[in-house]
Amino acid sequence: MATGHHIASWRHKDVPLENGTNVRYWANLARIAERGKLDAIFLYDGAGLPGMPLDQASRGDRATFFDPMTLLPALAMLTDKIGLVATSSTTYDQPYYVARRYLSLDHLSGGRAGWNLVTGVNRNEALNFGAAMQPHAVRYARAREFADVVKGLWDSWADDAFVMDKQSGRFFNPDAVQPLDHHGEFFTVRGPMCVARSPQGQPVMVQAGGSEPGRELAAETADMVYSVQADLEGAKAFYADVKSRMAKFGREPDELKIMPGVYTIIGRTAQEAEDKYGELSALVDESVATALLSQCLGNADLSPYPLDGPVPTGLTTIAGTTHLKLLLQIARDRNLSLRDLAVEVAAGGYGHWAVRGTPIQVADQLEERFLTYAADGFNLMPATFPGGLEDFVDLVVPELQRRGLFRTDYSASTLRGHLGLARPRRKVTGRGKSAVREIA
Repeated sequence: MATGHHIASWRHKDVPLENGTNVRYWANLARIAERGKLDAIFLYDGAGLPGMPLDQASRGDRATFFDPMTLLPALAMLTDKIGLVATSSTTYDQPYYVARRYLSLDHLSGGRAGWNLVTGVNRNEALNFGAAMQPHAVRYARAREFADVVKGLWDSWADDAFVMDKQSGRFFNPDAVQPLDHHGEFFTVRGPMCVARSPQGQPVMVQAGGSEPGRELAAETADMVYSVQADLEGAKAFYADVKSRMAKFGREPDELKIMPGVYTIIGRTAQEAEDKYGELSALVDESVATALLSQCLGNADLSPYPLDGPVPTGLTTIAGTTHLKLLLQIARDRNLSLRDLAVEVAAGGYGHWAVRGTPIQVADQLEERFLTYAADGFNLMPATFPGGLEDFVDLVVPELQRRGLFRTDYSASTLRGHLGLARPRRKVTGRGKSAVREIA
């Protein structure tokens, strides 16, 4: 989010006015993050306007943003170590294009790329592709096959395929390249990929679904999970559940890093943090908050319900189900009205875990979740940019370093190295030189 994760961050006096398309602004954020020795930059993406009425959308700064696969190559040239993760949908794209783009970014950055796999949950996206919203089960069936194809294409070439021998005239070893020859329910993809094998084996695969199919997909294919976990017990349960599913796919728990979102407001004193929260809350437009809540509830129509009445039960959606279930649970547990829940979503991180306080207070809470197996790390969601990110880098990171919980410098040059993930072995299909020549 260009100006921060608070819905009214763009209105704050200390936040620059940006429409999300100033590369110098993004470069500054990237340099701040790299100064803090963070693992990666993680960019949201969507192929449509926010799923709310245009009048409400016009009161926020979420309608325009770079295609991340245009922005991240620029940031790769301006940074040295930090990972570069972008979001691409499996619902409206094609596996070969996604595989090629991320593998190209991986080479461009020296092994720092990651792909955040999502399915399309915004009706405006569907309309831009002349399509109807697909049911949840169909989206995830397509996503699973999509991920299999992409990972297979990433294994097209052996690490040592390119001999580049001027004397013999042989540029690459034909026995070291394999087609994919995939024929599935949704895709038919011949391969091989026209980009060499990744510097880190494969780009990092990130997955962001919390539903039953999403958890299965993560356990089977993901290297990192971005999740929505508002409370400690729920986070511990999610962590244990997803890790326990991995064995049936022949994977070890440490091969997957679970990194829930954490929305942060940091002050040098507790009162300063509360003052920052109050300033931002005062800037929230109630109509925008209600529209955002509708979006988070799966584009639910809330117009028939009084704002000061209870949150309606029994809401269903074919869009994202994770936020819907989580927010309904929060409303029940805290007896919130519809208006209360809208304010909570707008001012408190969309249902994500929200922390505010001093650097020590924030570090205490992060440490607790890490040590109690509720998270392997965190996806930071500062309320404002660049100030909220600078607060974390300059105030919280030194406290975590003092406790021995975070690196003082990068010890690796790839994103897999930052995350402590092993280089994946190339899966050989047995279809080598002769098969390639047959389909050429």
